[in-house]
Amino acid sequence: MRTRAAVLTERVPNGPYTAAKALEVIEVDLEGPGPGEVLVQIEAAGLCHSDLSVVNGDRPRPLPMVLGHEAAGRVVEVGTAVDDLVPGQRVVCVFVPRCGTCEMCTTGRPALCPAAARSNQAGELPGGGLRWRALDGTPIHHHLGVSGFAEHVVVDRRSLIPVPDDIPPQTAALFGCAVMTGAGAVLNTAGVRPGESVVIYGLGGVGLAALLGAVVAGAWPIIAVDPVAEKRELALELGAAHAVHPDDAPDEIRRLTGSGADHTIEAVGSVHALKAAWDATRPGGNTVVVGLAHPDHQLEIPAALIVGQGRRLLGAYLGDSVPERDIPRFVSLWRAGRFPVERLQSASVPLSRINEALDELAAGTAIRQMILPGLDA
Repeated sequence: MRTRAAVLTERVPNGPYTAAKALEVIEVDLEGPGPGEVLVQIEAAGLCHSDLSVVNGDRPRPLPMVLGHEAAGRVVEVGTAVDDLVPGQRVVCVFVPRCGTCEMCTTGRPALCPAAARSNQAGELPGGGLRWRALDGTPIHHHLGVSGFAEHVVVDRRSLIPVPDDIPPQTAALFGCAVMTGAGAVLNTAGVRPGESVVIYGLGGVGLAALLGAVVAGAWPIIAVDPVAEKRELALELGAAHAVHPDDAPDEIRRLTGSGADHTIEAVGSVHALKAAWDATRPGGNTVVVGLAHPDHQLEIPAALIVGQGRRLLGAYLGDSVPERDIPRFVSLWRAGRFPVERLQSASVPLSRINEALDELAAGTAIRQMILPGLDA
């Protein structure tokens, strides 16, 4: 079939992305679903810093590529061997298309599935090969098995979690990345318990989802750190006890917690922020790394503190979530009014204006912009 998609053909390191037209919205050819695959009409796709990292070259990926990895939509057609989804059903896309049989998948850590990592690194679907082609026949790669910045996509069945129809698509999309990554880091990786203190560095979609997770966990106090005043104000509305500028954070954290926080969550993707999070963690506490820093950047910490103070530095990819288990749990909390993830959406943007949205993201002012292909209709 023929559909429209936002294609990256050449990396743009510094922007501005609107002027450079980093992503070109064009008509492309999309093959129908093969065995174990599903054709989905995209209703909403969140613009995440991980997408920007591909555009600016921080995360090298094979090009050309249709970007987007946080998305929700409706099933249009299923391939053979897919008997548990039907056309019209709403689904959330998951950007780690786990195999389900490896050691990582069977021991509850599907985000670390090596088969998924290989297909994602190659820009292919798990079944092998590519389903996108430019009109001149040039093959186009998939982004993390999703490629949500398009009107239609073909994805592996294992990349989809069905959700109820009463969830608006903009909200449903957030469960696929921001919620599982941020809230999962708090609830799964850190295992925050009631009354424990939490500091969150970075208040984008992932950081604010971590804040919501800390509220659900009963953490206290919750301290939110970000240079943007509007983001700090929203953090207070969502349940943070305190929200501070990074320059003021060290003194405020010491004043509020004494020896440091029980848990710190780094959701910036910056080694500088990660070092600040480490320094703000008390002896015996957890520093959880959520943000993806540039692969060349190194963290330097005193090795003796890890043992001498019983400190833990924990990586959290996809929040150590099991999508089939955690998305229904988060949806139940949302339905109960305890998990207002819709507050994380900062704007609705048509596919045709995606480069403007990239500029907003790069400027650090956006929380979670939702790309809605239907707005162009």
